[in-house]
Amino acid sequence: MGMLDFFPIDKELAALGERAETLCAPVFADIEETARHNAAKVLKAFSDNRVSEACFGSGTGYGYGDMGREVLDKVWAQVLGTEDALVRHQFVSGTHALTVALFGLLRPGDRIVAVTGTPYDTLLPVLGIGGRQGDGSLKDFGVIYSQIDLKHDGSPDHDAIRKRISGAKIAYIQRSRGYSLREAFTTDAIAAMCRTIRESNPNAIIMVDNCYGEFVETREPPDVGADIIIGSMIKNPGGGIARTGGYIAGRADLVELCAYRLTCVGLGKEVGCTLGMNRELFQGLFLAPDIVANALKTAVFASQLFTMLGFHCSPAPDAKRGDIVTAIELQTAENLCAFCRGIQKGSPVDAHVTPEPWDMPGYADPVIMAAGAFTNGASIELSADGPLREPYAAWMQGGISYRSGRISVLLAAQELLKQGLVSFN
Repeated sequence: MGMLDFFPIDKELAALGERAETLCAPVFADIEETARHNAAKVLKAFSDNRVSEACFGSGTGYGYGDMGREVLDKVWAQVLGTEDALVRHQFVSGTHALTVALFGLLRPGDRIVAVTGTPYDTLLPVLGIGGRQGDGSLKDFGVIYSQIDLKHDGSPDHDAIRKRISGAKIAYIQRSRGYSLREAFTTDAIAAMCRTIRESNPNAIIMVDNCYGEFVETREPPDVGADIIIGSMIKNPGGGIARTGGYIAGRADLVELCAYRLTCVGLGKEVGCTLGMNRELFQGLFLAPDIVANALKTAVFASQLFTMLGFHCSPAPDAKRGDIVTAIELQTAENLCAFCRGIQKGSPVDAHVTPEPWDMPGYADPVIMAAGAFTNGASIELSADGPLREPYAAWMQGGISYRSGRISVLLAAQELLKQGLVSFN
């Protein structure tokens, strides 16, 4: 018995999927090599820091002396190549972790420069862009924000960075793409930005939003010059196990200031009960290199299949990746909605639900989202979404199981085929 015994996928489409998978073999081999490296790095950190059953205990109250919390921070710091880390289930999202870091490090009159253009939509109110005066944004507290737009080809404008970064307290790099069609930044690209920033402003704190990028490569941003990085545990590093949380990792003095913002000045990392969450944060990290490899394979397969079906995909199937996201330009609203319906049908949770576009707060256009995840909003699990505007792209990410992710991608193509929106001619 095979896939076609369980799912109504056209035989010709299934055969095209087989050819696509064969073409992906060299890229899959590179992904496996990266996963082997990262799995060894994670395992060594667990061993060096003596992770034990005692680390999985359930702290309550103030959480003083929580062994698991302290060891988890040390493991994370070693894995990411930093002096210290702050890994907590109290972070409700990646945006929350980024906000804690920004408020922890910036003071009235300080300047932050985003060197990779406009940040994610959810961070704009935090910076004081588009929100109401008096909401408590960084702008309300006298922090000055500016940005350096990317060049037309989506690459960093190094000349502009050299001219405009002087005097900035924080140089901010967003690794992933958001709802844009520019490529995610690889560690090589981040290294080049770090060098340019240091040339003109040696004292700048280089902060990287690392969401969607963890374990995609063998190096992380601190390995190439970043001072502090931030991410979400329901993306790559939680390995599909963590139900919530985030991390901040970097120079010890910077992490301490961020910890003061998360809790309070003088207490910082020394408090915060873990409520039995340590086990899944450890286990999620342990599984993360393999889970990210599955997500990358799903992304590469989707890029290859939909390229063969005549759609423009970014990154291309054989391109070097900086994150787990693939943008598929589906050309029409009808195609975009059909794609998302197919992804939903291939989800392990809520496969019976039909996604519909809706006026999502904070977005100018209706947005359609497909996701059937064990953890609500966990974008390391397979999902796809996009605004109903040209080029009607679906941003697809995740896939904790490549075998299941492959079926979901084929079901997305099948939905377009069923509606007469794509053909093999």
